[in-house]
Amino acid sequence: MTEEKPHQKKESIKEFLESFRMASERKQLSLLSVLEERVDDLLGLGASLMSGFETDNCDWTPGFILQLIHKKDENFIKNILDCDDLSWFSAPSEVGFDYSPLQQYLLTESFEDADRFTSSKLRELAGEKAVKRGYVYFSEVDSIPGIDLSTLNKLWIVYSRGKFGFTVQAKILDSVGGRYDKLWPRIGWKKDGIWTRYPKAFTWSIEAPNGHMPLINQLRGVRLMDSLLNHKALIAKG
Repeated sequence: MTEEKPHQKKESIKEFLESFRMASERKQLSLLSVLEERVDDLLGLGASLMSGFETDNCDWTPGFILQLIHKKDENFIKNILDCDDLSWFSAPSEVGFDYSPLQQYLLTESFEDADRFTSSKLRELAGEKAVKRGYVYFSEVDSIPGIDLSTLNKLWIVYSRGKFGFTVQAKILDSVGGRYDKLWPRIGWKKDGIWTRYPKAFTWSIEAPNGHMPLINQLRGVRLMDSLLNHKALIAKG
């Protein structure tokens, strides 16, 4: 007769979350389906759900958990986590901008709306001339407050499983030796006229290639993107 194996006690959701939080990124990505299966257990933790995570860290794991529970219960973040505007992550601004709409767009994976919001805020951060013109000159990038640029970058990262954001694009660019002709295919931008076909030529989905979003420019050479990805605030985060 085959010896019967002793029953293994199911790991509690608190134990699972702790091991998930401490795991390598590769391991975390492999466990996302388990988190999805245990979403009811996550909701059962109530206000203590996010106690192991920091609101100011550039960590995508709490962002994924927030997206997961919001799909199951749209009122949980507002009522249980006490976030009226659904903005769980800290989002500082040197100029007093409210980034809660961006958090809401990214929370629900409304990536096109998030991209438009990001572009609008970059113009406002660059100054009145950029707003009137409708786009940012590369020479205006240095004047963009580093705190705000870091906030925009962080929010894209935390709500995209680490796939999107300025520093993600910068790392990919570095991996191809700084060659933009090799960057465009890697991040899924078609250099033969994507800007005239925007937004239909773009993929507004988490399934898009790493670095696909946000769309920095539509595009006057590479100088704007080069200036932005080399902004001192982003270099410090890279």
